[in-house]
Amino acid sequence: MALQLSTSVRNARLDAIETTIGTSAIMRIRTGAAPADCAAADSGTVLATMNLPSDWMAAAASGQKAKSGTWQDASADAAGTAAHFRIYDSGGTTCHIQGTVTATGGGGDLEVQNTSFAAGQQVTVTAFTLTDGNA
Repeated sequence: MALQLSTSVRNARLDAIETTIGTSAIMRIRTGAAPADCAAADSGTVLATMNLPSDWMAAAASGQKAKSGTWQDASADAAGTAAHFRIYDSGGTTCHIQGTVTATGGGGDLEVQNTSFAAGQQVTVTAFTLTDGNA
C-alpha cells in the first residue's frame, strides 16, 4: 500500500510553503527550460517580474492551494516566449518554487493569458495551484 496522508496533513504542508517563503514574494517568468532544481542558477531571459500580493496563496483546502489576489506585471521586462517561472523570497535571490508556464488552458504549472510576451505589455497569471501528494 502506498503512503497516505490525511487531508489535514496535506493542507498543513501546503500552508507551510507560503509561510516559509513569506510575504512580498517575487516571481519571475523566464524563457527557456527551467534549471535542474531551485538550487541551480537562474537560466533564460527574465520576461516579467511580479511582486506577489502579501497574502499570495489562498488557504489550503482538499489538499490544494491556489493563487490569491492578482498576479500581474503592468509592463513586461523583455520580449520572448515564456517557458518557466521561479518564485523567490522577498529578497529576490532564494528560489523556492519553479515550474512550467503555458497559456491559459495549456496545463502548465503556471498559466498566463499568452506565452508570447512583448516588452511593455501587461502580463497576468490566470492560474496557479499547488497540489500535495499522498492522498
